[in-house]
Amino acid sequence: MRVPEPRKEAWAPTPRQATTLPEGYERLERAIAHKGLASRREAKALIMKGAVSVNGKMVTEPGFGIRIETDKIGIDSEGGSAPKESFLVFKPIGIETTKTSPDNRDLHSQFPALAHLNPIGRLDKDTDGLIIMSNDGVLARAITKEGSTVGKTYLAETREHVTEAAMNQMSKGMMLGGRMTRPATAKRASRTSFTIVLHEGLKHQVRRMADACRLTLVSLTRTSIGHLTAGTMKPGEMKRIPTKDIETLKAQ
Repeated sequence: MRVPEPRKEAWAPTPRQATTLPEGYERLERAIAHKGLASRREAKALIMKGAVSVNGKMVTEPGFGIRIETDKIGIDSEGGSAPKESFLVFKPIGIETTKTSPDNRDLHSQFPALAHLNPIGRLDKDTDGLIIMSNDGVLARAITKEGSTVGKTYLAETREHVTEAAMNQMSKGMMLGGRMTRPATAKRASRTSFTIVLHEGLKHQVRRMADACRLTLVSLTRTSIGHLTAGTMKPGEMKRIPTKDIETLKAQ
């Protein structure tokens, strides 16, 4: 297959060449995602809306090839997409992250002002604590992608006494449903409580890990996401996340 020589202007592949770009070129939507300007899906939507330019010229076709080092990408955020918003909310017990039946209450019911935003990750109905609601796809990917270094900290109250053996077992990783959990940081907080920092989000993970260690949880609270902590927040409260904190999370 003949690959065209790089030109001075941005280069757009033909449909037959869509999977092969000259060396030093990258698909526009991928370049936008790598720069942290939007997720790849959001980037495609922005391109098709005519909200993206390359070297000052509008581009409306995903797959457009640009020179990574020199081409300049512009995004019309006002015309192409809604402003990015991210809030830290304290989910109360009894509230679902996403509604599973019409009779249940979820985060959108609890925080109606944030109905246009989506939760990043989830907490089960019986777990309270912090969760981020946002329309920022890049932030969501940074927190939930496999291999993410953004830790989520939980405080667990137990019925039984917490042992160092249980903490060591949780910290080094354990088999859950045929899968080995990633190393965590589990520490005793008191005779009947412990904290654990996870870098993954398997379903009911803390509860399942505790059960495997013969610990019965009385309560479970997510107290932090990365460097964001609950502080004085109480169940049912929310606060906007400053831009500098969002950028810190994205960089992890």
